[in-house]
Amino acid sequence: MHPARPLRGLYAITDGPRADLADACAAAIRGGVAIIQYRDKTTAAARRHAEASTLADLCARHGTPLIVNDDVELAATVGAAGVHLGEDDPAIAIARAQLGAAAIIGVSCYDSLERARELAAAGADYLAFGSFFASRTKPHRRRADPDLLRAARAFGKPLVAIGGITPDNAAALIAAGADFVAAISGVFAQADIAAATRRYADLFCK
Repeated sequence: MHPARPLRGLYAITDGPRADLADACAAAIRGGVAIIQYRDKTTAAARRHAEASTLADLCARHGTPLIVNDDVELAATVGAAGVHLGEDDPAIAIARAQLGAAAIIGVSCYDSLERARELAAAGADYLAFGSFFASRTKPHRRRADPDLLRAARAFGKPLVAIGGITPDNAAALIAAGADFVAAISGVFAQADIAAATRRYADLFCK
C-alpha cells in the first residue's frame, strides 16, 4: 500500500443501503477505523453514486482510505482511494489503468494460497483471505485456515482477514499475520458503532 496510508487496523465494510450510512461511517472513523469499504450489491446506480461520493468526501477529510467493492468505474468517478476485486471482477491491470498508480487495489483470495501468489505478482496492494469463521453476511463462503496467513507473509503484501471476525476471536488471526481484520455486522450492526470500532482498533495497540 501507499506508505502514507495505514498498514494495520480495522477494515470496516458497509452493510448495504441504510439511511444513516454517512453517520455510521463517521462513527467508525471516530472509533479509529483504518479503512472503510463501500459495499452495496444493489443495482440502484444513482443512490450508490451519491452514497459513494458522500463517503469519499467524508473519508478524504479524515485521511481514511475509502475502498469501493467490485465497481472500478464507481471508484474512479467518486475519487475513492481504491477498489476491492473478487474472482468475477475485472483484472488488476484493468483497474490499475483506470484508477492510477497510487490507487489501492485489493483482492479476495478466499482460501487459496496459489491465487494470492498470482495476484501479488500481478500488482495487488493487499490480499484478503476468508471466511475464517461463520459469517452472517456470507454464510456459505469457503472457509480459510489461519495457516494461510502465515504462509502468505512470504508475498510481502498487507493481509486482510475476513469472515465472522469479532474482537474476541481476532487476536489469533493478528498473531497469525493479519495486518487488518475486516468486519461488517461486528461494526455496522452495533448500537454504538464508534465503541464497536474501538474494540477492534485496540487489538492493534497491544
